[in-house]
Amino acid sequence: MNKLKLALAAVAASTIMSCSSVYDTHVEWEPVAPSSYPVLHAVGYAPISLQKSEHQTQKMLMAVKASKLAAYAELAEQVYGQHVTGNTTMADLAINNDQLKASVQGVIRGAKVIKSYPVGDTYATELSMDFKEVYDIYITSLKRKKIKDVTYY
Repeated sequence: MNKLKLALAAVAASTIMSCSSVYDTHVEWEPVAPSSYPVLHAVGYAPISLQKSEHQTQKMLMAVKASKLAAYAELAEQVYGQHVTGNTTMADLAINNDQLKASVQGVIRGAKVIKSYPVGDTYATELSMDFKEVYDIYITSLKRKKIKDVTYY
C-alpha cells in the first residue's frame, strides 16, 4: 500500500511539473525619446564692489563665481520650482511679524556658460541648458527604456 501511495505521489508531482509555465526570458529594451526639447536660459548677477577682498582683481573673480552660482540657482528654480514657506503672526489684530522663506534644491547637468561680462559695478553670467543634451545624459545614466523584443527559451 505504501508503494502504491509513493507511486501515485510521484506521478502527481511529475504531472504538476510538466504543466509548469516557467520560462527563461530575454528582454531587449529601446530608449523612449520625447517629441520636443526645451532650451532654458538664466542670468545671474553679483556686485563687484561688495565682494570681501582688498584687491580689485580678486573682487572681480569672486563676482564672476558668484554670478555663475546665481545663474545656476535660477536654472534650478526653472527645472525644479521653488519651495516657499510663509509665516505671519498677529498681535492686537495687527500684523506683528511677516516672514517669507524661499529655497531651491536640485542637480543641474548639461548647462553651458553663454556669456560672462561686467555691467558697471555688477558682473553678469548667462547660462543655457538644452534639454536634448540633458536627455542624452539622462538615458546614458538611468537607462529609461521601453520593451523592444522578448524572447522565450
